[in-house]
Amino acid sequence: MPHVLLIEDDAAIRAALIRGLSERGHAVSSVGTGMAGLEQAVNSRPDTVVLDLGLPDVDGRTVLRMLRGASKVPVVVATARDDESEIVALLNAGADDYIVKPFSAAQLDARIRAVLRRGGEQKNSQVVEVGQLRIDPRTREATLEGRPLDLTPREFALLHYLTARAGEVISKRELLAEVWQLPYGGADKTVDVHLSWLRRKLGETAHEPRYLHSIRGVGVRIAAPEG
Repeated sequence: MPHVLLIEDDAAIRAALIRGLSERGHAVSSVGTGMAGLEQAVNSRPDTVVLDLGLPDVDGRTVLRMLRGASKVPVVVATARDDESEIVALLNAGADDYIVKPFSAAQLDARIRAVLRRGGEQKNSQVVEVGQLRIDPRTREATLEGRPLDLTPREFALLHYLTARAGEVISKRELLAEVWQLPYGGADKTVDVHLSWLRRKLGETAHEPRYLHSIRGVGVRIAAPEG
């Protein structure tokens, strides 16, 4: 039974979601403040966190950043804004998915199950090696020449998606749909930014690539360095 931690300050919403998610087979614990949620997320190690942004003590975005510094638990953010810039910012900050208010327990259940399904697919994946780059999705560890890479959850997901398809040219639209879960255009810049961060951690640049090769107007390809 998946354990869901609900961080929501509205008691009525909290009660309705606890009831609805419990009826759908989840074990639900809940707290009403950001700091209590952060503590419980670290100590109780839930399978998923549902994080409301409008918390009374700490802004939900700050809680997300703090949580990402301490845990890799999947996070579904509940937001009242549905504009693209807000959603992209949340996903870039480490959210695994989002849901826009108002929403039903059934809608939230679908989001949670999608996040857990993606996590399960990664955990069951095999270790991938490209040159001296090694990605282990089961432990969520990445190494280059035996040296651990300090990657954010989004950077890891992006690198794993590319290495699992080494040699293929992957479009930015596909990366947005599969890694960011954003099946629409207009957010290519967020892919470029994350690729830039990955290049820096891989010890390369766009002008002098070793692993990550941009194909102008098409996408990006990862391949082992030549020679």
